[in-house]
Amino acid sequence: MQDTIIKTGKISKAPKLKGVVMSNAMAKTIVVAVETLKTHPKYLKKYCSTKRYKVHTEDKKYAVGDVVMFQECRPISRDKRHIVVT
Repeated sequence: MQDTIIKTGKISKAPKLKGVVMSNAMAKTIVVAVETLKTHPKYLKKYCSTKRYKVHTEDKKYAVGDVVMFQECRPISRDKRHIVVT
């Protein structure tokens, strides 16, 4: 969020996502897994779906297992389109 506010002067209206840090091995990137509960359209059974996002962070203060909030922003690299909010 700090990157978004500094460069554009306004806060993005993109929805914030919450997930668990799965990896922090890269220099300014963490991998965050977000679990969502979905319902099958035909059988109406609920199941859990996991999606992994590469999230930009300037400092390496997040460890594996931490819960972070992030939101979508401009493309930073080929895979990174999200930035840490908290």
